[in-house]
Amino acid sequence: MSASVLVAYATRYGSTQEVAEAVASTLRERGLEVDFQPMQDVRTLDQYGAVVLGAPLYMFHWHKDALNFLARHRAALTARPVAIFALGPFHAEEKEYQEVRRQLDKELAKFPWLTPEAIAIFGGKFDPEKLTFPHNLVPALKNMPASDIRDWTAIRAWASDLAAQFQPAMA
Repeated sequence: MSASVLVAYATRYGSTQEVAEAVASTLRERGLEVDFQPMQDVRTLDQYGAVVLGAPLYMFHWHKDALNFLARHRAALTARPVAIFALGPFHAEEKEYQEVRRQLDKELAKFPWLTPEAIAIFGGKFDPEKLTFPHNLVPALKNMPASDIRDWTAIRAWASDLAAQFQPAMA
């Protein structure tokens, strides 16, 4: 294993990629070598000492690319530190964050072998103008106002904490 960290993401409309970019940038600023790529493009984890996975929750489910990634890389993920983040809430309400965390926990329970070092829920970005099928057929979604509650300070702080956690494992 090398001293490199993989930051892999799944996204539908681009906001999770932007958060993953901020995580990768923060890890680099803290002295870690980072590779950044979409989950669906990752073929092997052999060259990574740690992995950060980020994907949104849509309609009560974690992005399919994230679920496929976990299934495809089971053996490798059990052999290195893993951190996970999800975007989901569109409103800065604690109840909504708790519900998204419950949904993510339910999705991750399908992978009982997975023991992430850190899990974070970040506020999401929503733009009804960018909805595609099948989300553009849901009247409640089409009528929601646009919002962006991503907390960049919290995202960078979480990534900074991850760097401190990962560095001993990668020495």
